[in-house]
Amino acid sequence: MKRNNPKVVISPEGETWLDKGQMWMYKNNVMELDDSIENGALVDIVTVNGKYMGTGFLSKHSHITVRILSKDRNDVLDRNFFKKRIQFAYDFRKTLEADNITNCRLVFGEADLLPGLTVDRYNDILVCQISSYGLEKRKDMIYELLMEVLKEDHQDIKGIYERNDIKVRSKEGLPLEKGYWKNADLPTTTIIRENGILLHVDIENGQKTGYFLDQKANRYLLRQMAHGKKVLDCFSHTGGFALNAAYGHAKEVVAVDVSQTALDQGYHNALLNSLEDKITFTQDDVFDYLDKCKVGQFDIIVLDPPAFTKSRRTIDHAYNGYKKINMKAMNLLKKGGYLLTCSCSRFMETDHFEKMLRESAYEAGVTLKQVSVTQQNHDHPILWTMEETSYLKFYIFQII
Repeated sequence: MKRNNPKVVISPEGETWLDKGQMWMYKNNVMELDDSIENGALVDIVTVNGKYMGTGFLSKHSHITVRILSKDRNDVLDRNFFKKRIQFAYDFRKTLEADNITNCRLVFGEADLLPGLTVDRYNDILVCQISSYGLEKRKDMIYELLMEVLKEDHQDIKGIYERNDIKVRSKEGLPLEKGYWKNADLPTTTIIRENGILLHVDIENGQKTGYFLDQKANRYLLRQMAHGKKVLDCFSHTGGFALNAAYGHAKEVVAVDVSQTALDQGYHNALLNSLEDKITFTQDDVFDYLDKCKVGQFDIIVLDPPAFTKSRRTIDHAYNGYKKINMKAMNLLKKGGYLLTCSCSRFMETDHFEKMLRESAYEAGVTLKQVSVTQQNHDHPILWTMEETSYLKFYIFQII
């Protein structure tokens, strides 16, 4: 089918990039772009020789000039196209997240071939983030389709809350804002059930879209190994790992975070599950707290820090931060203890993170016996042609 979309001509380097499966076209690889093309319009990417490479949304203000939706020139990017994409993403979650279908990520942007769109579900509320100018212009259609797909599966969705307060929108020339789509008069808090545990979620003010759904399976791993153990949950936030340890019949659980507000929320989560007597919530800087601990005080230490780096420019600083905190934990655990450690920064690549762990173990004078290596939860799938979709690295080691 012949296209009538405006064309963006890219360099040979850009062609090589797209041939590898990348779904973004950067500004530095654009050779020809007509200034008269409307921002957010659908454009066809072509090489200097006229070879078709894909179709996507144009963003004139972002370094990501085009977010590609399709590389099939026969695709008609209409309402039906987007409904099929949303349905495909939903079917994936029904297959892999059936037990948590009411609290999961329904759309994970590029990994679901819907670049610039994030959709999380918390019971009967969908929380959406849009980071693409083109999608913003079509958001009413996207939101209607989300509701339609779920309704057809007899899922009760009452409203859509927009968490469009993410900084990346500024790079697209979009405003930072949040609130209910179409001004729905609905609450902004809810209680979800994650693998049997009840959790408060604040969709208006909580981290990300309200909660860290990406660690769901990893929290469950801790639950399975916590029985009879003394567990320290560092950077506990609202207590996700601590709650799972207590639910798994740990002997003792301590949750440490610098934020008293987060710890208060964690305590309320403990109350919801009748676990308040099994978890001690401690407000402190994690680095300082570990300095006060005794060797062998805990059988399991969980390190789930915030991203120490959000760009490649600060990777060395982040490396040192990860190394310092991991060495402290390794030194505190007696032989036979377990370290659960992770990084949620995509810029701290796997090879780099593992190099840090090896150096930390060597300098701490311990040996790491690998128990498991996992990544983000299934509802945050990884597209192997786009490394940007892979960010969470989660390791469990026994210290010997």
